[in-house]
This record gives sequence, C-alpha cells and structure tokens, in this order.
Amino acid sequence: MLITDDFLPVPVPESLDATYLVPIAGLPRVSPKTAVEALAGRLAEPVYGLAKQMLASPLMSVDTRQISEFPELPPDLLTAFGATEAQLARLAAATHLVVVQAEYRPGWPPAHEWAARAVAAAIAETVDGDVVDVFGLQFLDPATALRSLPDADGRIRLVDWVLVPYSSDADGLWFTTKGLRRFGLLELQAQGVPDHLTRAWGAVMTGAARRLLRDWTEGLAGEEVPAFVQLPVLATVTGHDIAVAYGNPEQHGATAPVLLRLELDPATDPDADSFLTLSPPPGHPGPAGRYFAAACATLFNGIQPDVRYTRPGDAMSKAIAAARAGLGDIRARFLAGGLPTESQLVVKYGLPGDDGPEYVWAGVTSWEIPERIVGASASDAATDPTVRIGAPVVVVATDVVDWALLDSTGVIEGGWTQAVLDAGESPTAD
Repeated sequence: MLITDDFLPVPVPESLDATYLVPIAGLPRVSPKTAVEALAGRLAEPVYGLAKQMLASPLMSVDTRQISEFPELPPDLLTAFGATEAQLARLAAATHLVVVQAEYRPGWPPAHEWAARAVAAAIAETVDGDVVDVFGLQFLDPATALRSLPDADGRIRLVDWVLVPYSSDADGLWFTTKGLRRFGLLELQAQGVPDHLTRAWGAVMTGAARRLLRDWTEGLAGEEVPAFVQLPVLATVTGHDIAVAYGNPEQHGATAPVLLRLELDPATDPDADSFLTLSPPPGHPGPAGRYFAAACATLFNGIQPDVRYTRPGDAMSKAIAAARAGLGDIRARFLAGGLPTESQLVVKYGLPGDDGPEYVWAGVTSWEIPERIVGASASDAATDPTVRIGAPVVVVATDVVDWALLDSTGVIEGGWTQAVLDAGESPTAD
C-alpha cells in the first residue's frame, strides 16, 4: 500500500448491509416477489433487475415479524428526522413489521441499498404504508422512496441518501454527515462552523460528500475489494458538486473551487464512529470558521463588497428603493419561519469610508427589533478592520440598501443592487 503526504488511506469494510422496515396492521397482502413485479416499467434499470435478482438470492431476506419482537423505534428521533404525526400514528397502530435486509460488497452500484429500498417500497405500496430507513431513522412514503432510486441515466440525488445534522458547542456548530457509511465510507465532520452558516455549510458538506464519494467508488472499481482506498488529503469542492448532489446540475454556473483538508479522526471508543474531518488547508491564518465562511461565499457566487456611489434617479437608486420597500415583508417572513427551505437571508449595508461608502453583506441571525438586525459578516471590509468574514455585526435597518435570499444555486430572491452591478451599471459620484 502506497502512503504519501498527498493521500489519506481510508479502510474499506468487507461487506455492507441495509435494513428497511414496513410497519403494517395484520399480515402482508401479497408476496414480495409479486410486489416487486408490480414495479415493472416504473423502476429504471439496473435497479429493477437488481431488486429481482437479490430477492431471489441469499443476499436478501424478507421476513414478517410481530412488532413486539423489536425494540421501540424512538419517536423523538423519528420526528427530528422528519416523521409526520400520521406516520407515527400508523407505526403505533402496526402489529407487524416486514423486515427487508440485504448485503453486498463495497463499490458501485450500492446494490444492497438500492435493492432493499426498492423491495421495501414495493411492499409498502401494497399496504398503503410507509418505509422506515433504519440507517437514517427516517420515514419514507413509497413514492418518495422510489423517486430516490436511480433514474434511467443512473443518476441519484445524494441528499436523498445522506443527511447533514448539526449541533452547537462552545466553538460554534458541529456538522456531521449521516449516510456515507451506506457506501462504506466514513462519515464527514466539521467543527467550529459559524452559526449563521447553518444552511450554506450544510450544502458545502453535501457537495464535499459527493466529491469524496466519487473518489471512493473509483478506488473500489477493481474486481477485488481493496483493504484501503487512498483519498486526497486536499479535497476540492465546487459549486457543481453541490448542485449535482441536490439533483440540479444545470442550475449552478462555474465557481472557483475551494480546498478542504481531510484528516482521519479515529474513535477511541469501540462503540463510537470514526470520522473524516474537514478543516482549512495548511497555512490558512485565523480560526477555521473564518475560512468556512469564505468558502461559502466563494461557492455560492459570494456577494462581494463594493465601493459605489449612487445618483438620484439612476438604476442603483431604483434598486435600493425596491429593496427597502420589501424590508418589512422579508422581516416578517424571517420571523415566521416562512423562508424557503435551505435558504439564507443576507442584507447589504453601508460602511463609511474616506472615498465614499463601502457596501458589505451580512447573514441575518436575529431581527427581533425592526430597527436593529443582528448578523455575521459575509465578507471582509476594506474600510473597517473589525468587519471580517464570520465576525458578529449589528446593522441599523436604515443603513440597509439591499437584501437577498441565497441557496445552493445563488440568489433566489432579492439582490436588486447586485443585479444592477452584474448588468454593468457603475455609477460615479456627482
């Protein structure tokens, strides 16, 4: 095994397994084979063929057992991962569980996951029930489970298979992935992420997972399963990686890549998980959170600060007026939790400078008082050395000249002044 400073050897498990449950009241109406055959023409290859082949082989088992034989599925965790009251009610009313289990070697395709999920979804359809993904502790309705499987071109959305939960600690947010072990790869983690990057950094983690999973499966492409796969110590993540992971490769233009250092963090407790830790590349000055914020700004077409003057009646003045007219509504939506999923609200405000105002962006973290916005700077200011990426800021609402909603594809709402700048408007002082 070749080990260099450029690559990290990551151990490969001998085999992988998947388990899905279908809670039912009574006994199944049809056999698993009949249920899967009903998916003909609806499930793309190779998944349909894989499901039939594995169902007929010792690599898969389908058993129906009384629910009392199993430990109770934790309703609080199921709820945390998206379970609805109706799904929990059907689980409470269930008398039996259909248990679908499959085993396969590491590599691509992950036949154990695809086949087991397909079979479980087919059975759940016949009883108007749900699928429980035991690995992710998630409820899936049959239609959602089937949509998560590869299309006719073999494409999947990684977000259907890998979750990115986070929690808070003294140094900021701790992000982990939950789903890479389905494919034999260790889960990722990142620590010290600034609080205002919850959505953005979750998308970056998903993009990093996509890039590393590609490297991982390429390392498993041979006939023999290796003991280790060598992953690059410096992982490159692009906006395209994020867009592909979310199933929208056409909705993201080219962005500059960012580098993340990959380190193995082995568990000291035999019952705990080991992680691959994402951290800034060597030589980066300052705290990790600052680099993470800069990475998000780069990957999401980071809205850069600009030093501009405006004239009454020009395009920039009209853009500012439009943005300010919508401040009340966007604040109300922010406080009510009515913003789009996976979006981040940012505001643009002016800092005084010798040559005129410098306009910088900040991610909004709190807006309890209409006149006072609490956030974290999304960029370094040229005119004020205290305004740095990730640094806390308090913005007076009357200083705001623009606002925008960002997601993994860029600006999805607002950004009027940015649109003027992108169109080439460069007003000068009178």
